[in-house]
Amino acid sequence: TILLKPLAGMSLENFQNDLNINFLGAVKTIQAYLENLKAQPLSSVVLLSTVAVSRGMSFHTSIAAAKGALEGFARSMAAEFANQIRVNCIAPSLTETPLAEPLMKSRAIIEKRHPLKRIGQPQDIAKMAAFLLSDDSSWITGQTLGVDGGLSTLSVF
Repeated sequence: TILLKPLAGMSLENFQNDLNINFLGAVKTIQAYLENLKAQPLSSVVLLSTVAVSRGMSFHTSIAAAKGALEGFARSMAAEFANQIRVNCIAPSLTETPLAEPLMKSRAIIEKRHPLKRIGQPQDIAKMAAFLLSDDSSWITGQTLGVDGGLSTLSVF
């Protein structure tokens, strides 16, 4: 979900919807497949968060709260199942998808605020997910990795 509104314009239902989709949806899915994940040698789970959790961005209160819960869940799950299931999050910035299309009206402004001066593409996120799901990342768990054009860590003028 991408519901960007000032806190004063948010209803409790808005927060509940973001939590249900972005956090509880992941919990339900993982619970449904937990026995399968545990049955495989060192399974891997990748969850999608957002740069807004670490960055603190205006009008992102609901999605940042839901994805913050997801990141905490991922780290706790990674600890609980450390010898069985690797769990990591990807925290992208705005990525050019149909869900983000309404925000693309401000494309030039969005590109300018990213140190790499572009909006993320789906393949940017997909390549990181493929890596985290592969044996090449067998020493990585409990991490939230920013795939965000440098937005979470750099200030470039």
